[in-house]
Amino acid sequence: MRLLSWNIQWGRGIDGRVDLARTAAVIRGCAADVVCLQEVAVNHPDLPGGAGADQVARLCEQLPGHAAVYAAGSDLPDGQGGRRLFGQLILSRLPVLQVFRHLLPWPADPAVPSMQRVALEAVIEAPGFPGGALRVLTTHLEYYSAVQRAAQIAALRDICDAGWRHAVSPRSAAETDPPFAVLPRGEGCVLCGDFNSPAGALEHAPLTQPGAAPALVNAWPLVHATVPPAPTFGVHDQRYIADPACYDFCFVSENLAPRVMGLAIDAAEIASDHQPLLLTMN
Repeated sequence: MRLLSWNIQWGRGIDGRVDLARTAAVIRGCAADVVCLQEVAVNHPDLPGGAGADQVARLCEQLPGHAAVYAAGSDLPDGQGGRRLFGQLILSRLPVLQVFRHLLPWPADPAVPSMQRVALEAVIEAPGFPGGALRVLTTHLEYYSAVQRAAQIAALRDICDAGWRHAVSPRSAAETDPPFAVLPRGEGCVLCGDFNSPAGALEHAPLTQPGAAPALVNAWPLVHATVPPAPTFGVHDQRYIADPACYDFCFVSENLAPRVMGLAIDAAEIASDHQPLLLTMN
C-alpha cells in the first residue's frame, strides 16, 4: 500500500500561482492508493493567489477513480449566504468503510492568531492488515500556538487509542437499523499530516509513549535509521521559517511498524510550500 501525505497550500506553488491541475499531476505521479491532503479550500477567493472554487470538486475531477472524503476545520460564512471551508481531503482508490471527523481541542491563546483544527479519519478496506482494515488519519495542527498544538497532539493519541479499542472490542450488532452497522475499524493506523513543529519536538512525545493501545512510531527512522529527517517545509520558500525543517510526518501504530518498507520525501517539488511524503507498506 502506498500513502501520500501533502500540504498542498490550496494548490499555490512557490511561483505564487494556484494551479490545481499541477497539484493533481504531482499526485498522479505518486501512484498512491490513499492520498491525504492538507489545506484544501472551498470558496476562499481572498487567499493569496485565489481559491474561490470548490477545490474538493476540482481535485475529484482531476483524479477520477478515487473515493473522496473531506473535513473542514475552519467553517465560516462568506457574507453572501454561503460557507468558506478550509481543511483536509482524503482520496482513496480502495473502498472507504467508515469516515470520522474529529474536531481537535482549541484552548484559548489570545496572544496569537489561530483557527479551529480537525483530524479526518477514513477506515480503508485492507484485508491483509490487522482487523481487515486500516485507519488513516490526516491533520494540520496549529502553526502559531504551542499550547494548542500540545492539546491537539494529546487528543490525536486518544483518537488513535479509541479506534484500536473499537477494533478489538467491536460493539454489539443486535441493532439492525443501517446506521448501527458494525464494520471493521482496523487494529492499525497511520497518522499523517502537517504538525507545524519540527522533528524531535517535545510536544510529539504523547504519540510515542507506551499505553494499553499500540503507541505510534515515526516512520522515518524505521526506514532511514539514524539519518536525520529530510526537511519538508521551507525548502524553497523561507518566508515562514529561517531554515528548512521537517514539519510533516507519517506516524504508524507500532503493530504496523514491521510493514513499513519506505518513506520518501520529494525535495524537488515546487507545487506547494511543503514537500510531499510517500509512505510504502506491505
